[in-house]
Amino acid sequence: MKFVCGSYQLNLTRPHIMGIVNVTPDSFSDGGKYTSVEQAVVHALQLIEEGADILDIGGESTRPGAAPVPLSEELSRVIPVIQALRKVANVPISIDTYKPEVMREAINAGADIVNDVRALQEHGALEIVAASSAGVCLMHMQGMPKTMQQDPVYHDVVSEVKDFLTARMHAAINAGISAERITLDPGFGFGKRTIHNIALIQHLEKLAEIGLPLLVGLSRKSVLGAITGQDENQRLHAGLAASVISAMKGAKILRVHDVKATADALKVVAAIQS
Repeated sequence: MKFVCGSYQLNLTRPHIMGIVNVTPDSFSDGGKYTSVEQAVVHALQLIEEGADILDIGGESTRPGAAPVPLSEELSRVIPVIQALRKVANVPISIDTYKPEVMREAINAGADIVNDVRALQEHGALEIVAASSAGVCLMHMQGMPKTMQQDPVYHDVVSEVKDFLTARMHAAINAGISAERITLDPGFGFGKRTIHNIALIQHLEKLAEIGLPLLVGLSRKSVLGAITGQDENQRLHAGLAASVISAMKGAKILRVHDVKATADALKVVAAIQS
């Protein structure tokens, strides 16, 4: 299985790591740490050194309860970072956004992947990605970040998420985005209670049946806090367990804050799976 994104072709015979670079003041775990271009670039290069295969740049927090950020503000946060990283980074760069305008400008600045919590449902998003060579991650979310955790309800969360991701995959392919450019994300913590998140982890292999690479983002998420009782800065061990379990159940890309520890854990997974 491979993932084609820009000029990169990732061989997903082993699990890959997407390192998180949030250039936001309010992300739930690392908000405010890397708000300058210089801070973000230093952090990103450190993640590559620790084993990140992909860098994911985000300029708008999507934590539960987060308010939308104006377009101009998001652009001013992410575009200079992407431009600076494109000169020095030797891995694919992902832009974490649902706004078509940000997608377009980020791709023009050198982004290789669009990581969209709205799965290219915003007007024009499908066309922008289709017209480029960028890869895309289509994520499931019930509701929007500001209200998504107020009362999420499912009849069968695994089937409903699978159906949604399948439908968005077909929409992307029909728009001209080849299947090898698409990854799918169940959207842990995005409009889901603890019981829903656990069910998705338990049955991750059912989502893998869709036939495209799965991207899983459980790093420091509230479901890990609900299980362990630890706050977001004390969830490393829980996150490593979640990453290992996800990789063993078919996840091909793990989106994480703690790259070095995850890289070591995934080396064990890769050795066992080989």
